[in-house]
This record gives sequence, C-alpha cells and structure tokens, in this order.
Amino acid sequence: MLSKKTRYAFRALSYLAENYGGGPVLISEISKEKKIPLKFLENILNELKKANLLESKKGKGGGYFLKLSPKKINLATVIRVINGPIALLPCVSLNFYEKCEDCDEEICGIRKVMTITRDVTLKILEKKTLYNIIHASV
Repeated sequence: MLSKKTRYAFRALSYLAENYGGGPVLISEISKEKKIPLKFLENILNELKKANLLESKKGKGGGYFLKLSPKKINLATVIRVINGPIALLPCVSLNFYEKCEDCDEEICGIRKVMTITRDVTLKILEKKTLYNIIHASV
C-alpha cells in the first residue's frame, strides 16, 4: 500500500507536471491546490530535490519545478525515493534487500511468489510516468 506521504508526493508532482515548462511554482500554491499540509509538503519536495527529480529557484518568481520532462519520471523512482522498497518482502527487494531471519530463501514459497509479484509490479511502475498520471492514460 502506498503511504500517505507517497500519495502526497504524486499529487505534488502531478501538479508540477501539469505546469511543466511554465516556470517555478510556489510551494504554497501546490499545498493549496492539492490540499497537502505545507510542512509535510516541504519535506517531500526536499526529498524529491535531493533525488534530482526537482529543482528550485529562490526569490521573486521562485518555487519548484520538474528537473525532467513528466514523460521521463517513472512511478517506480518516485515510490523508491519517498516510500522505499516496492517489494512486499525485504528478501525480494532489489534496492533494499534484507535477509529474512526465519526462513530458507531457497525453498520459501512466499518469497518465490513475492518475487514474481515484484517483477510484474516493477514492469508496470517503471513504464508508467508522471505524464500517464496527468493524462489518465493506462
């Protein structure tokens, strides 16, 4: 399940995607338009900026804007930046792997099914972008 923080990140990014090419957008505008608490949004946008998905400009005419085209920011990247692993189990995560203490990975049936689930999910999330969200194309 996506965390509330990740859902807020997608809302903010979709707003920035809708305004792509139009210059920086004030954080207060994103907060108001997408109904995201301002302090929470500041944290989210800073994380996205550290991950090189956003840029910001200070001063008059400043705000946040996408560093890349909405067509180049895939959903898997955003989820990993904000939410962490996409896999449902730590032992099947590609980027956040952790061995489970209480099972044998070689024979674990849950792990095998969750690996398939991860692969199918990633195939979709890596193909879909912010552009797909704002144009509701599947």
